[in-house]
Amino acid sequence: MAEAPAYRQPRYIFLKWAALALSALLASCQMVPKGKPGPAAPPPPVEAPVTEGLPKDQARHRVALLVPLTGSNGAVGQSIANAATMALIDTGNKTVRMTTYDTGPGAAAAAARAIADGNRLFLGPLLSEDAAAVAPAARKAGVPVISYSNDAGAAGDGVFVMGFSPAQSIDRVVRYARGKGIHRFAALVPTGVYGRNASTAMIRSVEGAGGTLVAMKSYSRNAKALEKSVAELGRNQGYEGVLIADNARLAISAATLIRKSSSPQARILGTELWAAEPGALTAAALGGSWFASVSDTRYRQLATAYRRQFGRSPFRLASLGYDSMLLVVSIARDWKIGDRFPGERLRDEDGFVGVDGAFRFGPSGVAQRALEVGEVSPAGVKTVSSAPANFKDKDKDKD
Repeated sequence: MAEAPAYRQPRYIFLKWAALALSALLASCQMVPKGKPGPAAPPPPVEAPVTEGLPKDQARHRVALLVPLTGSNGAVGQSIANAATMALIDTGNKTVRMTTYDTGPGAAAAAARAIADGNRLFLGPLLSEDAAAVAPAARKAGVPVISYSNDAGAAGDGVFVMGFSPAQSIDRVVRYARGKGIHRFAALVPTGVYGRNASTAMIRSVEGAGGTLVAMKSYSRNAKALEKSVAELGRNQGYEGVLIADNARLAISAATLIRKSSSPQARILGTELWAAEPGALTAAALGGSWFASVSDTRYRQLATAYRRQFGRSPFRLASLGYDSMLLVVSIARDWKIGDRFPGERLRDEDGFVGVDGAFRFGPSGVAQRALEVGEVSPAGVKTVSSAPANFKDKDKDKD
C-alpha cells in the first residue's frame, strides 16, 4: 500500500481540464529549487499511539488505485500507478488522496483494506477476474469501481470498464472497410475470453454494416494451430477483408500465411491490440492493413514526460491511469468532502477528454471511445480516418 503523491516531484507535463476538454502543455523538467537553510528544527513532538489503517484525513477525498505491483503484471500495474500520480501532480489538485493497493497477492484482500481505510472510489483493478473479485465488497460499501479491464462482461452494477474494447475497435474498422467497398468478410480469432468477445463483435459488426461474414476460424496461440486455421479459412474463397483479432506480432505470421495459401488480395484488418506494438507495424506482411484504436498523439506526449520522470518507457495501458485520475479530478470539483463518490457523473452524455481522446461510459458501464483508423506501411502508420473530437461528432457520424 503506498500513498501518492508523497514527495515533491519535478514538473514535466501539464494537462488541464476546461469544460470537459483537455489541453496539453508540455514543459521541460524543472527540478525544485533548493531554498536557504531554515531555522533549527523544533524538538520532536510526543508520538501518538499507533493505530491500524491510514490516518484520518478530513480534508481530501480518498481514492484507491487497485493494480498489481507484484507478479507477472507488476510492471504494467506500476506503470499505471506512475501515470495516475503524474496526473494528480500535473493538475495541482489538493483535494484527492490516492492510495495504491497491490492486487498481486489477491484483489479481494486489497479491496477489503481499501474499504477499511475509507476509500470512496476504486480505480482498477486491471484484470476482469479481479474486477469480479472486488465487486461484491465494493457494491456493499457503495464504492464505484472503474476497472482497467477490456472485458465488457465485467461491467454493470457499480462496475465500469475503462479498458480498450475489442468490440468497438472491430466495429470501427469493419464499418470503415465496408465504406471502402469491402462486402465479404472473414475472421481469425484466438481461443479464450478475448477471442470469444471478438467473435461476437465481428458477427454483429459485419451484420450492422450490411456486409457478409463468409468464414470465421479460431486457433490456439501456436504456429501449428494458426497454420491449420488459415488453411481452413482458405477453403472459403472470395472474402475481401479478413480480421486478425490478435496482437501485431501474431498478425504478421497470420498475414504471411494468408498471402501464401488463402487470399492474397484480401485486406487485412486488425484490432486495438496492434497499437501496443508500434515496432511491429512496419512489417511488410502487414502493409496496407487497417486497424482501429485510440489516437496516439497525446499518448506520445505523455510517454515523453514519463521517460523524463522515471527513466524508462511506460506500458501503453499507462494512459488509463492518467485519464482515470483526470476524470476523478474533474468530478472532484463538485464532490463534497465526506460524501460518497457521485457515480451518476460518470454517465455524462457529453463524456470526457483525456490522453486517449474522447470517452464516456454507456448504459452498460463500458467506456465508449472515439477511435481512428490507421493504415500500416513500412514507413509507419498513417491515419486514414480520424477519431471524432467529441461525442456530438461521433453520434452524428453513426449509421
